[in-house]
Amino acid sequence: MIVVLVIVAIALALVLWFFGAYNGLVRMRQEVKSAWSQIDVQLKRRHDLIPNLVEAVKGYMGHERQTLENVIKARQQAIDASALKDKIQAENFLTQTLRSLFAVSERYPDLKANQNVMQLQEELTSTENRISFARQFYNDQTMRLNTAIESVPTNLVAGMTGFAKSEFFEIEDTAHRAAPAVKFS
Repeated sequence: MIVVLVIVAIALALVLWFFGAYNGLVRMRQEVKSAWSQIDVQLKRRHDLIPNLVEAVKGYMGHERQTLENVIKARQQAIDASALKDKIQAENFLTQTLRSLFAVSERYPDLKANQNVMQLQEELTSTENRISFARQFYNDQTMRLNTAIESVPTNLVAGMTGFAKSEFFEIEDTAHRAAPAVKFS
């Protein structure tokens, strides 16, 4: 009789552990989804600001049309991307084109003095900072989930229930990872 009770107690403990591990994985997956939605909110804000900035800059930079067209094209690609990996690539490309727009705008003193352009650049810079923080939070949540999926013993539960690792939001262009060179004349 005692042996049966011990076996039942062990079986019950294993079942409870399984459900606890499964629920923990579900919670982590939801946290990753929530973190991505925060990135998505900031990306939408950035996508909404870009046309206003481009319109404000157009009058000053008529012969820099290629830069403006690249920004518009990159924005549309970012909006159209649906898969997570495609969104990450498109957003990285959009970030690069925005940097080129800001670099070109530095050559126009009248443009730099325009209050509307200055305000839009400030809002876009603030949004970029928010995106950066949201990316970091998303990557932290992704790391937690991926670690749980790969760690013993939760990897057994993850494997049996079909949990998949999530992708990190990484910079793909290695040139952006390098530290900038500082030179003093």
